[in-house]
Amino acid sequence: MRERQTSQDARRAREFEAFVGGAAGRLLHAATLLTAEERHDNPRARRLLTLSLANTYASWDRLRGEDPYDRARQYLATRFARTAWHQYGGLGRARPHPGSPLGALSPQERLILVLRLYEGVAEEQAAALLGLPTERVRAICERATATLLHPPRGPAPKVAGAKMAPS
Repeated sequence: MRERQTSQDARRAREFEAFVGGAAGRLLHAATLLTAEERHDNPRARRLLTLSLANTYASWDRLRGEDPYDRARQYLATRFARTAWHQYGGLGRARPHPGSPLGALSPQERLILVLRLYEGVAEEQAAALLGLPTERVRAICERATATLLHPPRGPAPKVAGAKMAPS
C-alpha cells in the first residue's frame, strides 16, 4: 500500500512540475501586469504566482479533468482583487506605478484588461469571476483601453528662457 502511495505522489509531482514548466512564465507575466511592477523587479507578482501555484498544487488531485491553468489564473485574479481591496480600500482607486504602462490604471481596470486582452477570457467569464455584470466589465475594459491609447495630458512643459508677451 505504501509503495502505491509513493508511486502516486511521484506521478503527481511529475505532472505538477510539467504544468509549472509550461505555465509559470505566462502566469508570472500576468501577475506582473496586474501588480504594474517592473519586469525584473516584481516581488508582489512573484508572491501572487507562488500563492497561485501552491493553491493549484493543493487541489491537484481534485481537478479531475479541469484545466489547471484556468484554476491557477482564477486564483491569481481573485487573490489580486482581494489584496488590492485591502491595500487600496477598493478596486477602483488608482495608485500610479512609475515606469509601467498599466500603472495609471486602477487595480480593477488592470485586472479586467489583463483577463480580457492578455488572457483572452470572455466577458461573461470575467464578469462571473469578478461578480460584476457583463456590461460593467465591457465598460471598464473600454475605459482602460482608451486610457492606455490616449493617456491624459499633463500641463504643457515650460520652455526655459521664454517670456510671456505683455498684454
